[in-house]
Amino acid sequence: METTVQDPKRSAGRRAAEMVENGMTVGLGTGSTVWFTLERLGERIAEEGLELRGVPTSRDTEGKARELGLDLVGLGDVSEIDLTIDGADEIDGAFRMIKGGGGALLREKVVAAMSRREVIVVGANKVVERLGTTFMLPVEVVPFARPAVLRSLVDLGCEPIVRQAGPEAAFRTDNGNEIVDCRFPEGIAEPEALEAALAAIPGVVESGLFIGLAHAVVIGTEDGGCEVRERDS
Repeated sequence: METTVQDPKRSAGRRAAEMVENGMTVGLGTGSTVWFTLERLGERIAEEGLELRGVPTSRDTEGKARELGLDLVGLGDVSEIDLTIDGADEIDGAFRMIKGGGGALLREKVVAAMSRREVIVVGANKVVERLGTTFMLPVEVVPFARPAVLRSLVDLGCEPIVRQAGPEAAFRTDNGNEIVDCRFPEGIAEPEALEAALAAIPGVVESGLFIGLAHAVVIGTEDGGCEVRERDS
């Protein structure tokens, strides 16, 4: 009997949406996997009368969430977020992550830091033994400081590449900053030390290293199932 292959991102995204309880304030991440979470939340609102307040992490997520009927609020309207659901470009066994492929890493980290619980939704291909082996590390940079920041990034052992939006235009985040994607040839051996080193560079706004922020990960599989892993407390 032939097995139907499912989209792992869809499985993970929709499964995480079931974790949202009535009345919650929910951080809404950015990316293709979270789209399926938004879709399912819209269905639950229509089918169950689910009530929630969503805090979007990007303009893209805000637009999609509004189309699906989610009630949205800004950071000024909340002091704490009950649950955030977001994706990751890589996640390792210690729940350390690289995020920022969509350019929303600063807002995602702010929302994650305000959350009582953060659930990450991924396909199995995003789970890695060492960060930086399958995806470059995004670093958000003030445009004025870019030349100096690039030199500092090279000194840290990476190959920095300014993300482009077109042939002659640098990509800009929702905050008006640029993204430098950093390739580490051997991956990132010490994520915590690197995060601290990046934070100390003048002109760096934020890095895509997310450490100590994820509480659980939902890993979608091609058979339509999911594995839910909880971080050891």
